[in-house]
Amino acid sequence: MSEFCTQIKPIRRITICGGGNVGYRLAKQIEKRYAIKLIESNRDRAQWLAEHLTDCLILHGQATDEDLLENEQVDRCDLFLALTSDDEDNIMSSLLAKQMGARRVVSIINRSRYVDLLQGGKIDVALSPAQITIGALLAHVRQGDIVAVHSLRRGEAEAIELIAHGTPDTSKVIGRKIEDIKLPQGADLAAVIRDNTVLMAHHDTVILNNDHVILFIDNKSHIRDVEKLFAVSLGFF
Repeated sequence: MSEFCTQIKPIRRITICGGGNVGYRLAKQIEKRYAIKLIESNRDRAQWLAEHLTDCLILHGQATDEDLLENEQVDRCDLFLALTSDDEDNIMSSLLAKQMGARRVVSIINRSRYVDLLQGGKIDVALSPAQITIGALLAHVRQGDIVAVHSLRRGEAEAIELIAHGTPDTSKVIGRKIEDIKLPQGADLAAVIRDNTVLMAHHDTVILNNDHVILFIDNKSHIRDVEKLFAVSLGFF
């Protein structure tokens, strides 16, 4: 990132909209490292937050209040996070903050259909709790050592991270170059993580035991084929 994004300024000032469980826990984890302002609409909750967050500035008000955002210099904000349980409030406050000069805005969107409409527009990052939860469940039910699954294109495709196990004798992938691995149609091996180092996949990259492999699969009907490909024979155990 430092090589490709040398012009990106470090994040110092963060504004959080919403002091619920998500907003509070996030602020609690990062309040020692950043200058944080947290906007909460409920007075009692704002008072509670002020008592439990010692290094945050707690503001009672609506994040869609243009005067409040202007007074709090949202145009100097490096990161604006809309984390309430109301999609409309999150969307409107994010759009307003972006229009007023916030450098980067992130919004939780509970309705997954909204995510596709908003992602990549004026809202820089639209997070869907439903999609994240689905990914965690998919990783749990998939066979083999699958670390993470992210559902793409409304469930039609998937990005998965799995661990390759075995030896050249017990595995169809270990010790082989990517060009020699017969991936199912529509499956692309994008990267290999080896000893915490990310290796971009090339045709001559060799898969080793315990490598984490990142694959994109454009049709979920091919998932089983990928699982079988990376499975090890009983001789390995």
